[in-house]
Amino acid sequence: MKARIPAVAAGVVERVFREEYGRAVAVLVRRFGDFDIAEEAVQEAFATAVRRWPDDGLPPRPAGWIITTARNAAVDRLRREAARADRHAQAALLRAPIEPAEEGPVHDDRLRLIFTCCHPALAPAARVALTLRLLCGLTTAEIARAFLVTEPTMAQRLVRAKGKIRDARIPYRVPAEHELPDRLPAVLSVVYLVFNEGYAAGSGARLVREDLCAEAVRLGRLLAALMPDEPEVLGLLALMLLTESRRPARTGPEGELVPLPEQDRRLWDADLVAEGQALVRRCLRRGRPGPYQIQAAISAVHSDAADAASTDWGQVLRLYDQLTALAPSPVVALNRAVAVAEVEGPEAALRLVSELETGLGTFHVLHAVRADLLRRLGRRSEAIAAYEAAITGAGNAAEAAFLRRRLGELGNG
Repeated sequence: MKARIPAVAAGVVERVFREEYGRAVAVLVRRFGDFDIAEEAVQEAFATAVRRWPDDGLPPRPAGWIITTARNAAVDRLRREAARADRHAQAALLRAPIEPAEEGPVHDDRLRLIFTCCHPALAPAARVALTLRLLCGLTTAEIARAFLVTEPTMAQRLVRAKGKIRDARIPYRVPAEHELPDRLPAVLSVVYLVFNEGYAAGSGARLVREDLCAEAVRLGRLLAALMPDEPEVLGLLALMLLTESRRPARTGPEGELVPLPEQDRRLWDADLVAEGQALVRRCLRRGRPGPYQIQAAISAVHSDAADAASTDWGQVLRLYDQLTALAPSPVVALNRAVAVAEVEGPEAALRLVSELETGLGTFHVLHAVRADLLRRLGRRSEAIAAYEAAITGAGNAAEAAFLRRRLGELGNG
């Protein structure tokens, strides 16, 4: 008789979900050719694991157990639906042999499937959102936050994307080598958003999801090996490494958020800083700037400074000006306003932030930036209101706690 999983292992299903969800969905999509069937079957398999593993014990190969259980669930569903008008097609799916993995230039399972899902027939945002949902295991709410839209809006986009794949009979296959460059921008967006969700989790008690950060960096290294002549690939890897280098200093002993100006830079990972800066220099020598390279250069400027006071904010602002010209967005404009505050003062920055409220009104970071600028200007009552708005919008407990501390300091001032 198998030993019961101890209570301390209650989160084991969640860990397996984070690590294996995408691969399980990918295996079933390859087997049955239908995203909905694959996704629902994998979800059913994990629901079964929640019920059974505490009593039966952890299987020797949890990922294999999930895939087998999901495959059986999909077959059962297709058999139940065999009486429908499309029963011949469903029967063909049931009889189809399990095909070996396709050969192609991309050999890593997860990365290959990300390239596969980033199909040019879908709108760029839909490619990224669908891949995040199906292969990276992010929830619809997490993806909606990344795109700054509501959860129902994102849910509709995902449904439409899957419907287009089904109705247009878009083939689920590994792209050929000559197809990779056209799919690269969407693939880079997927990796970057996975890293962002890991570095600043949109929900939950912890600020950081180390598993997502590690997976994004792993994929970035694989991309750099696969496409070493693509400067934006190197730029994204540099950006992630330089950002990741700060993680040891980003939280305090109790998991509390420590903002960049207050971090003990002696705790930064020197090896990651050196590797990231070397990649930035390689990008600069290419002379083909892109958004990820510029963001990496901004991070490199911060990593060059021995402390916050030594930061070359003039250089940071010039880089944000370049980024705005290449890839304008409300979030870029908000980050640029932070640099403007250091160069021209909080009053100038506040005017810029006020102009962004229409597009970013539900983004809690905007309210947090605005609150800090108002605090610096001595506009206490307005700062309190802005902090309260930021706290309301913050989904992550560590971020919300940090904002409440800032609000409390303002109240005591």
